[in-house]
Amino acid sequence: MARSLTLDWYAISHPSPGVTAILEPLQREHVLSYLIAGSERAMLIDTGTGGQSMRALVALLTDLPVFVLNSHSHWDHVGSNHEFDDIAIHVAEAHELAYRYAPEEIAEFFGEDSLLGPLPPGRSLETIGIGPSAPTTILQGGERFDLGGRSLTAVHTPGHAPGLLSLLDEENGVLFSTDTAYPGPLYAFSDETDIPTYIRSMELLADLAPSLRYIHPSHNADLMPVSLLPRMRDALIDIQQGKAPDHVDETKATYEYEGFGVYAPLPVEQP
Repeated sequence: MARSLTLDWYAISHPSPGVTAILEPLQREHVLSYLIAGSERAMLIDTGTGGQSMRALVALLTDLPVFVLNSHSHWDHVGSNHEFDDIAIHVAEAHELAYRYAPEEIAEFFGEDSLLGPLPPGRSLETIGIGPSAPTTILQGGERFDLGGRSLTAVHTPGHAPGLLSLLDEENGVLFSTDTAYPGPLYAFSDETDIPTYIRSMELLADLAPSLRYIHPSHNADLMPVSLLPRMRDALIDIQQGKAPDHVDETKATYEYEGFGVYAPLPVEQP
């Protein structure tokens, strides 16, 4: 990981020019949000878990107007959404932002089994809340965002989630691969995931690989080797074609590869 400065709950790094990565190293998801600044405004890709105020942190990082682009609606990417007024998300998941997480869900996200260190000072299971938020911009994929001297395009990459978006800075060869591709086990086994759709998204990103200089994923590390994109595509194709898993448990099959893995549905037993 790039050189970082730890600020209580967050660790800040600058993995490529003009990009600020915001890691939450003390929660087991190791989620990352990203702040990309142009000359006129800044885009915040996701708002993290809500373990500590994201808005307060962003105010320390930039004086520019900031808008949020949610890569998707999973809890660890929308935790501080309610602190922001300008939020964009794909149409397939816009309705999910209205959800208010129950105390027992907060206890699961921030209980001892989910933490690798203490909560920030003044924060507890009783004071953390992931409340509803309202999108102000509904996306389809393909939208271009001009930040002033820097532009990013929303790329619809479903599979892990139906409305999942990646962000591409074509001019600078930068891909924010969000939850489509990251070093670690790719989650492709829940009720809303779909392996064939995931393969199509990975094919799209793998086709971009020759033009990329930097990939910034949303979990585990602020930089990922470009070479992993075609390998991830091929791994998902192998799984779809019947590759035997390395491990199985009650809920999922695990496939292990160098630098990443895949959690997939349990293989269907043949009669």
